[in-house]
Amino acid sequence: MAMNSVFLIVGTVVAYLLAYRLYGRYLGSKIFKLDDSRPTPAHTMRDDVDYLPTKKEVLFGHHFTSIAGLGPIVGPIIAVIWGWLPAMLWVVFGSILIGGIHDMGSIVVSMRNRGLSIGEIASSLINRRSRMLFLLIIFFELWMVIAVFALIIAILFTMYPASVLPVWLQIPIAMTVGWYVYSKGGNIYVASLIAIILMYLTIVLGTYVPLEIPSILGLSATEAWMVILFIYAFVASILPVWLLLQARDFINALQLVIILILLALGVLVAHPVVVAPMVQAHPIGAPSMIPFLFIIMSWGANSCFHSLVGSGTTSKQINMESDSMFIGYGGMLM
Repeated sequence: MAMNSVFLIVGTVVAYLLAYRLYGRYLGSKIFKLDDSRPTPAHTMRDDVDYLPTKKEVLFGHHFTSIAGLGPIVGPIIAVIWGWLPAMLWVVFGSILIGGIHDMGSIVVSMRNRGLSIGEIASSLINRRSRMLFLLIIFFELWMVIAVFALIIAILFTMYPASVLPVWLQIPIAMTVGWYVYSKGGNIYVASLIAIILMYLTIVLGTYVPLEIPSILGLSATEAWMVILFIYAFVASILPVWLLLQARDFINALQLVIILILLALGVLVAHPVVVAPMVQAHPIGAPSMIPFLFIIMSWGANSCFHSLVGSGTTSKQINMESDSMFIGYGGMLM
């Protein structure tokens, strides 16, 4: 049975809006008991490096960009082999009933424990042995994620030299925005809009100035790019959050929102029909729907990785406790 994609878009948006206004507020007031009179670590431990009170819109940009990885895109594409209905139901209701609570909860728990990471919190809430277990799991998980992302980006740089310049020019553009906003008191919305325009112009520039690197010290071009990316990741991690992380992620979040709006408008105008089967419980050559549907699409509905973002950086920048609903629960629904 063919389904008009407009109904899917509208139905999903309505479900998310209702969930945020009703269930999100219930979680904030009744479950987590958010209290704006309680000072957050961003104020009590402020150092302007990792701990810094931040506008919720800006921090939403950081959190949303950090969790909006490749999984939510690739997962549904693969999972549609079992039909579009199971995939959609898992993403929509999974994020409302599981993922949003997980993300919001990890931020709140960390926020009320001096902004410590989820691994450190395990020591006080469970025991020291669990702390070591959590830290080992986190170490290997991040090791794999960073390695895979670096490999993918390095391969793309090698295959598409025109993409190199636009990607790397984003760094000085974002740092300029961060300096302008926090040192000069500039408007981040105006600065980010200008930054986005400049970044789109760098795409054109990249087509005229493609950058390729040769083999270095016996390393192939791809391996050399991976080393450079690892160095960048280290430098970015030790810089003050206001200088690069916040501005870069806020700009990227605006780009993601622009793309989402354009995609939604495209669906509303074109009215494409979903041609995939609604339900296909036993496709030929594929494993069973249960549990693989939930595994393949875990990042789009509920991902433990989000707790690393929530407790690693987001909780240290929360200005008021009530912001955690907008950032944690709202970010997952987005």
